[in-house]
Amino acid sequence: MELAYIPSPSHGVLHLGPIPLRGYAFCIIIGVFLAVWLGNKRWIARGGRAGTVADIAVWAVPFGLVGGRLYHVITDYELYFSEGRDWVDAFKIWQGGLGIWGAIALGALGAWIGCRRRGIPLPAWADAVAPGIAFAQASGRWGNWFNQELYGRATDLPWALHITSSTDGRVPGYYHPTFLYESLWCVGVGFLVIWADRRFKLGHGRAFALYVAAYCVGRGWIEYMRVDDAHHILGLRLNDWTAIVVFLLAVLYIVISSRLRPGREEIVEPRTDEDAPAEGDESVATEGAADKAVESEGGAAAEDKEEAKAKGKAGTEDGPVDLGKETGDGSATSDTGSASAPESEEDPEGGSDAGSVARDEAGSAKKG
Repeated sequence: MELAYIPSPSHGVLHLGPIPLRGYAFCIIIGVFLAVWLGNKRWIARGGRAGTVADIAVWAVPFGLVGGRLYHVITDYELYFSEGRDWVDAFKIWQGGLGIWGAIALGALGAWIGCRRRGIPLPAWADAVAPGIAFAQASGRWGNWFNQELYGRATDLPWALHITSSTDGRVPGYYHPTFLYESLWCVGVGFLVIWADRRFKLGHGRAFALYVAAYCVGRGWIEYMRVDDAHHILGLRLNDWTAIVVFLLAVLYIVISSRLRPGREEIVEPRTDEDAPAEGDESVATEGAADKAVESEGGAAAEDKEEAKAKGKAGTEDGPVDLGKETGDGSATSDTGSASAPESEEDPEGGSDAGSVARDEAGSAKKG
């Protein structure tokens, strides 16, 4: 008997009157809300509008659930279509059985439809929700704990999972809690994507590709520990081969995308009519601008008046010197012509000498 272990719940469902409350479903629902909440915060931080992530999730989540179930049913068809099995059980999603590969693939199709309707790029949206999806997987894996499924090899480690159910070929005992390993791995992947996105400014789908690649690394060694029935190819479980192929595709995408489209999107969501200011706000802004213009014009006019007064005063103090000129009858008259202001300022003494010379010439003319 093991002294320390992780107990399994005796039941995976609680009944609230006639309503069944299934632990598996609650784990998935919590994960969806967590992914949408975090994705919304990241989307707003990148310049998007609040609510866009949720609007697109309305398309992505149902597609993802259908895709995940289809992948599970196709790869484990003998559980539903072999002799003695009831094919109707293929629709009982609450009993467990969602393949992450199908969920991501068909969920991406649903997200593409939602993004197309909103006019935003799918890669930018995927980057925003990538760490949230990882955290959602971490939450969803605890649904396997409620159903006592997807555990690993037998072990005597102090964190061994105690399986008590004997249905569907289970053998009670102590096993590696692979659901816990994958849950913790997904939490690490989520934080890795957040860190890398902040550090390297990942864009154009590269944050999502990093999530996919990192998840595949963990899924590879965790899948290898599992003992549930699965199809094998060349000694490896089918999901191991899937993880290898998807990992290579994700890394290839990161490399090619970095060369073709470096950096991050500057605009992730176009402006709409709802973002434009209201008509009343425009009128208020226009009136305010007009008032400011009037005040500016009044201030400019006052400054012009002050400047004119200053020039007039300067002209009185430094006015031109009248030069006497001889008229036809021999009388001297005063000329209104004067030297320019700059000349008088630059050489005031020169201006006085010119006046003296003019007076001497006028006196000589009178004597003659």
